[in-house]
Formats: sequence, structure tokens, C-alpha cells
Amino acid sequence: MAGWVYPDWRGTFYPKGLTQKSELEYASTHVTSIELNGSFYSLQKPSSWRSWRDATPDDFVFSVKAPRFITHIKKLDDVHEPLANFFASGILALGQKLGAVLWQLPPSLAFDAALVEQFLAQLPRTTTAAASLAQERSARMTGREHLETDAERPVRHALEVRHHSFDTPELLALLERYGVAAVLGENAGKWPVIDATTGNFRYARLHADEVMREGGVYDDAAIEEWAQKVEGWLDEGLDAYVYFDNDTKVRAPIDAMSLIERLDYDPDDAPFVF
Repeated sequence: MAGWVYPDWRGTFYPKGLTQKSELEYASTHVTSIELNGSFYSLQKPSSWRSWRDATPDDFVFSVKAPRFITHIKKLDDVHEPLANFFASGILALGQKLGAVLWQLPPSLAFDAALVEQFLAQLPRTTTAAASLAQERSARMTGREHLETDAERPVRHALEVRHHSFDTPELLALLERYGVAAVLGENAGKWPVIDATTGNFRYARLHADEVMREGGVYDDAAIEEWAQKVEGWLDEGLDAYVYFDNDTKVRAPIDAMSLIERLDYDPDDAPFVF
């Protein structure tokens, strides 16, 4: 699921009377991961990252949507300090619960190979590298930063593009060179659909397409179709991050649980599936 704070889920997915403070804890016992999207709109406080970490099971994982200041305002250019601020904001406090970092580009940004490579080259590949980058934060972060990592772990990155000029082998070559996943989006044809393996994991965001998912609803056939696709990724030894973003009909958590059931998910002997 993408996020967990939705008023329409209260009394439908969330039981009546459940406090908003308890919604993340409840959601994390029904799905295996959530895409954290508040970080897209503003830098979050270290205390918030720690509270999200502590409210979820030990084997739970968050993916994190990176700041729009970097992707939509700066448009990937001159972003060293904003990157340092993002990684200093508390994301490393998630510890082992940090999944992938999602970089969603705006529809107005056309493909520029040099710009994309310059950006990808700056991304930290480990938590140690991320902590080192965080040390270069701006002065305005003083007093509200988290600069440590509890262990050396990989930091995964996924790139979601929304301009059709990105649908080119040149992009795939760059992503593969830097081990960044190409996001597979189901989006009614509004943006490119890039279905390619460019790293050691796959990342999908399901908004519902106009043919099988009218009104944002995934029927049994659609869920089974995605289950087979994910099983294929797992058989290839890839981890899979799959998030439903069709929350207009209060379907995202229901569809996520249905997909997990079909995959016979076992965190002890299979790659993570979300």
C-alpha cells in the first residue's frame, strides 16, 4: 500500500473506533510493507521515523518516497545538499526496516542521459555511505538530524519515470549500471510502462488500468495475473516490492492482502514480497 492515513479506510479497512495513532500498527499486521509517502512532501522528523519503526513488526519493511524538492523542483540538478538533508532527516533510523527509496520524476521532465547519470552516481549504495553523505547536511538541519546507521546494509533505489522519452534502452543501461530498479507502473497509459529488470529487485506501483481495473478495482483475475508475475520474479531470485495505490475505492489494503495470500508468503525462506 502507498501510505496508511486515509479517512475512507476508517470503518472499512480499519475497525470502527480504532485511533489514528494505532492505524499504522494495525495495517502492518495485515500487509508486509508500506510505501511511506509523507517524505515526498516534506522532510520528516527523526522522531517520526523512529515511531514508525517501533510501531511495526520486526520483519516489516518501509519503502520511502524521496522528496519532490529533489525530483520535481530541482529536477535532479544541483542536488548534493538536498540529498544530504534527506538522508540526515531520519530515514536511517528505520534500520533493517528500510526497503527501497523511490524516486518519482515529474511528467514534465524529459530524458537527459547526462543528467540522469549524474544523479544516479550521487546516490548512496550502503547505509554507511548514506550516513557519510548525511554529514554534509545544511545548517538548517542542526538539531533535527539523525546521522548514524546501526549496521552496514545496502540502500536500494527505484526510479519511476513519467515522460515517454524515458522509454529507451539508454535509460535501462544506466539503471543497470547503477543497480537501480525501473519502476513498473500500471497507470492507464498515462506514463511509460517499463517492464525490465535492471537490479536485484523489482518494484511495481499499481494504480489500476482502464481495462481490467475499472474504478480502481482489481478483480480476482487481475490479482492472479500479478501473482504470477511476482512469482516469476521470485523464481529468478529477485526480491519484489509491489504497492497498490488505488485507494479511491478503499481497495488498496484489500488487494494487497489478496496478493500476499496468493503468493504463499514466508519471510523465513523467500525473498520479501510486499
